Amino acid sequence: MFKKVLVADDIDSMNHAVASVLQDFKIEQVEYAQYCDSAYLKAKKAIQDGEPFDLLICDLSFKSDHRKVRIASGKELIAILKKEDPNLKVIVNSIEDHPHTVKALWESGDIEAYVCKDRQGMKELKDAISNIGRGKIYNSPRIERSLKQDNLIILNDFEIKLLRHISNGLTHVEIEENFKANNISPSSKSAIEKRLKELREDFNAKTTPHLIGLLKDLKLI
Repeated sequence: MFKKVLVADDIDSMNHAVASVLQDFKIEQVEYAQYCDSAYLKAKKAIQDGEPFDLLICDLSFKSDHRKVRIASGKELIAILKKEDPNLKVIVNSIEDHPHTVKALWESGDIEAYVCKDRQGMKELKDAISNIGRGKIYNSPRIERSLKQDNLIILNDFEIKLLRHISNGLTHVEIEENFKANNISPSSKSAIEKRLKELREDFNAKTTPHLIGLLKDLKLI
């Protein structure tokens, strides 16, 4: 079972609830962080000290305030820490249950469990910890239902970069130049236009701005 756990969540009441669950497992060391940057620094120091965390329990959304942050979301934090320490086990503990978000996280290979913050959330968190401790994965029942939806479309890295550039106001020519400078392929203007057309068809978007709006609503970009 786990000996050292890092909890990243910006809501005090949630941290108290998670703490009560972790007490049942008699975990020796638990640390908390209300900012992704703080969580990263704690995890990084633990790795450097040769005493890395065994488990990360992480929310996906963190409210912004006066602080300037480098890592703004739990998804970014998870991806970064998994690269730093591939042995780290990760439980997402979030209210977010959109199937695109969930499927993308599972397909990234960066998580071992996905728990929904709802009435059964703490029970399911306990189940998730138990399952991961036995080398299994875990999904909340609500997550299992969302993943069973048909025709889920997941964007690849190229598409995400392309759409983020579009949403930031870059022209097709500027995107082509950026892709070539960063050795991103395909980079030609024709390939960019073709992929945008295909994405509009995939998501039944009438225009590219309509496509961007849909994808932001789905939290895919």
